[in-house]
Amino acid sequence: MFVQPKSSARRVQRLFVCLLLLASVLAGAWPPVADAQVTVETQPSIWLLHIDDVIGPAVADYVQRGVEDAAESGASAVILRMDTPGGLDQSMRSIIQAILASPIPIVSYVAPSGARAASAGTYILYASHVAAMAPATNLGAATPVQVGGGQPAPSPAPTSEESEDDDSSPQPKTAMERKIINDAVAYIESLAELRGRNAEWAVRAVREGVSLSAQQALEKNVIEVVATDLDDLLEKLEGRAVTIQGEQRQLQFDEVSVENVEPGWRSKFLAVITNPTVAYVLMLVGVYGLIFEFSNPGVGGPGIAGAISLMVALYAFQVLPISYLGLGLIILGLALMAAEAFAPSFGILGVGGAVSFVIGSIVLMDTELPAYQIAFPVILALAVTSAALLVFVLGMVWRSRRQQIVSGAEGLVGQTAVVEQLNRAGRPLVRLEGELWHVDSSSPLAVGDRVVVRSMRDLILVVDKLAEGKE
Repeated sequence: MFVQPKSSARRVQRLFVCLLLLASVLAGAWPPVADAQVTVETQPSIWLLHIDDVIGPAVADYVQRGVEDAAESGASAVILRMDTPGGLDQSMRSIIQAILASPIPIVSYVAPSGARAASAGTYILYASHVAAMAPATNLGAATPVQVGGGQPAPSPAPTSEESEDDDSSPQPKTAMERKIINDAVAYIESLAELRGRNAEWAVRAVREGVSLSAQQALEKNVIEVVATDLDDLLEKLEGRAVTIQGEQRQLQFDEVSVENVEPGWRSKFLAVITNPTVAYVLMLVGVYGLIFEFSNPGVGGPGIAGAISLMVALYAFQVLPISYLGLGLIILGLALMAAEAFAPSFGILGVGGAVSFVIGSIVLMDTELPAYQIAFPVILALAVTSAALLVFVLGMVWRSRRQQIVSGAEGLVGQTAVVEQLNRAGRPLVRLEGELWHVDSSSPLAVGDRVVVRSMRDLILVVDKLAEGKE
């Protein structure tokens, strides 16, 4: 064994201490990254954020962080450029909370032409300090999708002129639907009162699912500005007074640059894993990995991959509107199919597991938003794959465990051999698996005698002598 001299050990220790001291000095002298970023942002700027899809956890995280970072960097305002069909209630409320708590103006701008701010987008417009739209855009259809049974389409919804005096709005059928509708009405009314916008139309947007074009929204005091593009928007916002946290401010955008802020890696990663289909597949990969690891301990790879996938899936489910009943049915289905592999029941457990798996997958997402539903072909394909993997693959693993061992000490038992030679002490030696073994027998043995192995004791084979002509 090589032993390092004490002098060399002391030199290594001194060098390590010097490196630590040098790192501490550099850390103290070098400005933090966050401070450096704030120092660079000395010029006033406007941050442009984009909401171009269904509003979910990833979009909420992106907007919340964008608003907070813009305020910390000294930005003059934040513009939320929207084109959304709506989204999840919890994600919408997170964005609105960030807007209400913002110390800088938040401008919601529905653009480009042809865009919409439906459902959750309408609430965000009402919460913003300034609401703006481009020509040929629309907003409204703000009925909660749990009651409406799906995202209402803006086109067939009645306009304000068509139903100004029409009180025949659809009434909620159950107590739960009434609670959801009343909560949504109270929420958008409070936002309308806070920003001084048309509360009456906001209530109708929730109860009746009505929509408005950009020009109609301007005429009915739902929005403040109709602008053709970003430059036109900034020009029309110049000098406008807004109330921010109880304080009147005047917007000054004449010498302000616009910074386009794209989602960071965290928001992009969150968008991927919170995709319902991706989270669903990750959960199955995690369960499969753990099952295979428990079936064949010591492999490592499936267990590690399964644990990581399952943890990521559970994080995604935490921010997604999932039904725990559906999650429980999926786990029950996998357990039943695994039981079919280990304890064959002529298909009863396997069929029951497949049915439970499919039903659980269908009801897993507790929302009617199409963007957060798992496609039935994906469910069916994974159900068939799961049944095949768990029944056949695990069945093969179980059957392989019950096969006769053909290696190691246990693999030698039952094999026949021929006494090849005698050692100096006169003890017989046989050759098995390419190696010479000492043998112990109750009968005297000579070179050429055939023996069968019965057991092993302290690396000595206990054998019985075979009669002539007997295998």
